[in-house]
Amino acid sequence: MKDDRFFVFLSHGLESGPKGTKVLAMKAVAEEFPGVIAEAIDHTSTRDPETRLQQMRDAMTAAGATPARTILAGSSMGGWVCAQTSANTPVLGCFLLAPALALAKYPQSSPTLQAEHVKIIHGWNDDVVPVMPVLELAHQQQLETLVLADGHRLENSVGRVSGEFRRFLKTCLVEQNPD
Repeated sequence: MKDDRFFVFLSHGLESGPKGTKVLAMKAVAEEFPGVIAEAIDHTSTRDPETRLQQMRDAMTAAGATPARTILAGSSMGGWVCAQTSANTPVLGCFLLAPALALAKYPQSSPTLQAEHVKIIHGWNDDVVPVMPVLELAHQQQLETLVLADGHRLENSVGRVSGEFRRFLKTCLVEQNPD
């Protein structure tokens, strides 16, 4: 029996949780699509990036997610988790919000993303993760990037983020199901 499901795994930031505004908004968007199973991973038990990375791997394995039918979405440290996961396991999509990339305190801070589709959204006024190193990494890897007049939390752009995520999912899903 062929498994036609797609999986979307959402990874929150260091100071947030699985019920954060952006995670819930993106989860709601993912659930609009038939055959998509969306899971917001709860990373609140740890602040360690490597442990959160293992939690993502464990969630994918427990769900029986096929990497070619898996989309990762994350914010800040959750963005790093998604980026690093896609560097280790090529997935269908990787949608990153103010990802904690190019930061010295993170292991493998500049992963080479291997997702088929990647989109980064960052704020010009981000005071937690500087935008320029992320743009440099995106330039090196030729990753689609959108920079908004907002801060690290992108709190003034949740509607825009949701719309971009909807378009991103359509692109990923239509390419996999062209009929």
